[in-house]
Order: sequence, then structure tokens, then C-alpha cells
Amino acid sequence: MAEFKMPELNSVIVAGNLTKDPIFRQTTNGTPVVNFSIASNRRFRDKNDEWKEDVCYVGIVAWNRLAESCRDKLKKGNAVLVDGELQSRTFKTEDGSNRTIVEIKARRIQFLNKRGGGELSGDEPSTFTDESFDALLSPEDSDLIHSK
Repeated sequence: MAEFKMPELNSVIVAGNLTKDPIFRQTTNGTPVVNFSIASNRRFRDKNDEWKEDVCYVGIVAWNRLAESCRDKLKKGNAVLVDGELQSRTFKTEDGSNRTIVEIKARRIQFLNKRGGGELSGDEPSTFTDESFDALLSPEDSDLIHSK
């Protein structure tokens, strides 16, 4: 029997509102990066058939032109739809212990808020994409993601 190989697929889509303004910085070699978190709400009925709401806080990181778009266009409270992949990273805290977090590395971010008088600006896209993301995918993974 042929050996079964699980596809290497890591894809997530989440929508929510920014919990605070994005934090923009540049790496030592000048690469733009932005971090922010969103609150994604889930409504459900409890055992007494009453509506409840649960909030999930999700960290987002965006790079390059996508980071610059987030810096220029987003602020606390804005609604976004994020398409990306989960990634984990470990860092040392001030007390010397290691801490690991899981966040979404954004591939595309759609800005859901309307501008000014309730109209979207016609001269700017509302979805921004990190073109460098696809260079990291295998051909098989790229086919899986882009066959939506």
C-alpha cells in the first residue's frame, strides 16, 4: 500500500475588530512589520437557550507593503478580515523565562470599515496582499490555497 502523506496546509481566516492601534516598526535591515490584535466574537445559545457571546483575541503580524497599508489605514476599532497562516514564536521575557505565542501571519487583509460619508473610496483597494507570502509555498500547497 502506498504511503499516505498529509498535505502541509496551514491556512486560517478570521474577522474581527482591532483592540488597539497597530504597532509599526522596521527590522534592523529596514523591513516594515506591524503587529495588532483583533477581537473575534462568537454568539451561541447556552444550555438554558439564552444567547451568550464569547470573545477570542487573536494576534496578527503583517510584513512589507501589507504592514505599511495597515499602518496607514487601520486604527483601534476598525473591522478587518484576515487571511493567513498560523505561526508560533518564542521569546525571552524580562524575568528571563521563555514565552511562546501563536499568531496569524497575514497574507491578505480586507479592511471592512467604510470611509467618510459611508462610501468606500474608489481610488484605493480595500484588500491588501503580501505578495512575498507565496514564494514560501511548495507548488502543491500553492495549488491548494489558490484553488478556492
